[in-house]
Amino acid sequence: MRGTLFIVSAPSGAGKSSLVQAVLARDPSLSLSVSFTSRAPRPGEVDGKHYHFVDAAQFQRMVDAGNFYEHALVHGDFKGTARQSVEPQLAAGRDVLLEIDWQGARQVRVKSPEAMSVFILPPSLGELERRLRKRGQDSEEVIVRRLAAARGEMAHYGEFDYLVVNEVFERATDELCAIFTAQRLRRAVQEARHADLLAALLGGTN
Repeated sequence: MRGTLFIVSAPSGAGKSSLVQAVLARDPSLSLSVSFTSRAPRPGEVDGKHYHFVDAAQFQRMVDAGNFYEHALVHGDFKGTARQSVEPQLAAGRDVLLEIDWQGARQVRVKSPEAMSVFILPPSLGELERRLRKRGQDSEEVIVRRLAAARGEMAHYGEFDYLVVNEVFERATDELCAIFTAQRLRRAVQEARHADLLAALLGGTN
């Protein structure tokens, strides 16, 4: 049975990465696809764990070779999901989680209309700015640019299947987990997963 493709998107600073890591800690059946990026690592980021860090020239070579499932220019840097990180795992029945921006999510939905998508919102613009400043990873120029872009990013929430407001972290984590569980319990998924059981129950055999 083919795995389910999950997409989680948000404006920068909404807490998307922290929520994704919390969900992964609870749900070992999910595989996170680690994106490629042309930006330099932030303090504490590890190559291959947070991102695959490459320079812009190497990223473009990958684009030209058709290696990406999706890619986009985000806040001045390129980001993308490699095909090899997604398609083989889905084919093997593994659920895959993409932590990408709205542009990448739009590309994925064209290729995989059955993908389930969630958009994360901050509780306010003031809280979004506070979180960006608190993490202490970006210059003032970058913070201002990200805040200016946030309204435009959040305007795309209507393209997503689910909406989660990350005001209370634990509650938002619970809601994300509930969404993933609900998707796996859809009738079509359960019919494929329990085909033998359904045949036995409806056929009257023990």
